[in-house]
Amino acid sequence: MGRCTIEAMTQRLETQQWVPYPVELVFAFFANPSNLPHLMPRNLETRIEDARIEPPPPRPVATEASRRFLSVAAGVGSEILISFYPIPWVPRRVSWLACITEFEWNSHFCDAQVRGPFTVFQHRHGIQAEFRDAQEGTLVSDSVEFELPYGVLGRIAGAMVRRQLARSFAYRQKRLPEILAAARRQAERRG
Repeated sequence: MGRCTIEAMTQRLETQQWVPYPVELVFAFFANPSNLPHLMPRNLETRIEDARIEPPPPRPVATEASRRFLSVAAGVGSEILISFYPIPWVPRRVSWLACITEFEWNSHFCDAQVRGPFTVFQHRHGIQAEFRDAQEGTLVSDSVEFELPYGVLGRIAGAMVRRQLARSFAYRQKRLPEILAAARRQAERRG
């Protein structure tokens, strides 16, 4: 009797966005897990249920005081448990446990799903200083690789999940400049 195997299909989503804020502010904002719900579409009602934060390596000290953005940062080994409503008309929250697997100040960090709706989910957050038209800013890049369970059904659902992820990143790109403006004002008041 023959045997049929269906291999999982890894899908990839990549995005980039330039914002007119210094790399230190942008990285500090993204490295703080409590900021995640602010970046997610409101209809998902994303919330952090629990977090075990491991310290990152020592923070580089910027020479200019105006670039010293102090905030919590989740280093390698940190685990963040979030929950959200993935489908608006289905009143069931989904839990997702992610672990920080890489962390390099003002460059990048990576997280991977430990437990959740995917078979595989890995997300690399890239943060890079970049000038555009003589203006200082930061290029934010994301690379997401994911696989869904359930073989053929998972592959079919993958297109829908990919669209939902793309919508979430589009929402984030729309909101990020205004959120970073507020973060900068808050940092200036503290400084």
